[in-house]
Amino acid sequence: MRRGIIAVALSLGVGVGLGLLPAAEDAVSSSIQVISKVGPEGTGNAEAAAAWKTLAKSGPEALVPILRALKTDAPLAANWLRPAFEAIAERVLTAKKLPQSDLVEFLEDTKNDPSARRLAYETLLKSDPTIADKYMPRMLKDPSPELRRDAVGVVLEHGDKLAKTGEKDAAKLAYEKALGGACDPDQVDAIATALKKFGVNVDVQKHFGIVTRWHLATPFDHTNRKGWDEAYPPEKGVDLKATYKGKDGADVKWEATSTSDAHGVVDINKIIKQYKGAICYAYATVESEKDQDVEFRAGCICGLKIFVNGKLLFAREEYHHGSKIDQYIVKGKLKAGTNEILLKVCQNEQTEAWAQKWTFQLRLSDAVGAAVPFTQKEAK
Repeated sequence: MRRGIIAVALSLGVGVGLGLLPAAEDAVSSSIQVISKVGPEGTGNAEAAAAWKTLAKSGPEALVPILRALKTDAPLAANWLRPAFEAIAERVLTAKKLPQSDLVEFLEDTKNDPSARRLAYETLLKSDPTIADKYMPRMLKDPSPELRRDAVGVVLEHGDKLAKTGEKDAAKLAYEKALGGACDPDQVDAIATALKKFGVNVDVQKHFGIVTRWHLATPFDHTNRKGWDEAYPPEKGVDLKATYKGKDGADVKWEATSTSDAHGVVDINKIIKQYKGAICYAYATVESEKDQDVEFRAGCICGLKIFVNGKLLFAREEYHHGSKIDQYIVKGKLKAGTNEILLKVCQNEQTEAWAQKWTFQLRLSDAVGAAVPFTQKEAK
């Protein structure tokens, strides 16, 4: 009976994939399982190579299972799975047999791995360039940073086209829509610039979740970089009324400041004084209405440590290799109520003109880069 069904399918020109699906699924599944077991230092590579050859020869039925197996936190397996997917997709696209509806379903399920969803989107785009206009505007709040960026880019480009043709109201609406999903600094800045032409002033600091209000205390000794491992008094507890003994016997007091820079840059040299071989502590408090997961996104031209509620969260000793918003992204938490943030900003003793900057910046976001809700009291 089964042979008869296959014969009828062949006579009708219908692919026999459905008839062979169980066997095909077994081969695909077993190959993926073998590849998923690869480990560090070449563990399982020989078996994975054999499995890859089998998997890469599979038909379109293997595309979604491979996507489901792709995990951002399993890069070794991804190094095998992604090329297999691409090899199959290339053949399927040439034969115009892409299982578009299956890939769309995978793309729209936000529980799937972000990098795998992006791969599905890129493959769909090769099959149908109109996919971007069809799906991207609906993905402005997508949890995948890459897809969200793509979505913002599509809507932003649409706004630019409307602006060029003189459709001002429609362009303004498009830009405002794009801003609602924008998290990446370059896109936010571009949208803010575009909206300003329409009389809309975007609060970029608020959009980014910038920590703007700080107390600074400097200089603490960092001669020969000795202060990096030295826990000066602020690390043991901040008292804004305290006076400390600093570098060369200097009296160090806390000085309140705030930044108006759109990206939250705080220039210590301009606020206090230019010191070399010194440490500046920057202290801020933020209020959170609830316990929440947060990404502490910092930029710093010098050595940096981040303490949150008394615990060291991040440390990176690097000097004058550049600084930008979101330079360092560190996962952490805010508790309900008042949270204390202490930065240890370390300046070395280089004398070159390009090694004189002493700056930092910090913003609080979710995993996509969107600002999390918090408030700050006026620094006093």
